[in-house]
Amino acid sequence: MTTVGPPMRPEFISALLSEWCERQGIELDWIQPGKPTQNAYIERFNGTFHREVLNAYSFANLGQVQAIVDRWLDDYNTKRPHQALGFLTPMEFKEAA
Repeated sequence: MTTVGPPMRPEFISALLSEWCERQGIELDWIQPGKPTQNAYIERFNGTFHREVLNAYSFANLGQVQAIVDRWLDDYNTKRPHQALGFLTPMEFKEAA
């Protein structure tokens, strides 16, 4: 049985992430303070994902999460036009390249 404790503070999560990455041989590359545009594409994706998936549903179990995320990712990656791609879908952009 898994128990859920109080939420961890971000600085503790960051330390745990750093330790795990080091053990896995993963090098973290942080954006510079005050330079959010160094990470603009992922910030935009994260905001969209939070609004359209995480904030839009109440999940009953991990299977439901996986099914909803899989459907959303398929739509996002194949059917939805992206401004950064000249308002083409990723598939249209790939075919045009």
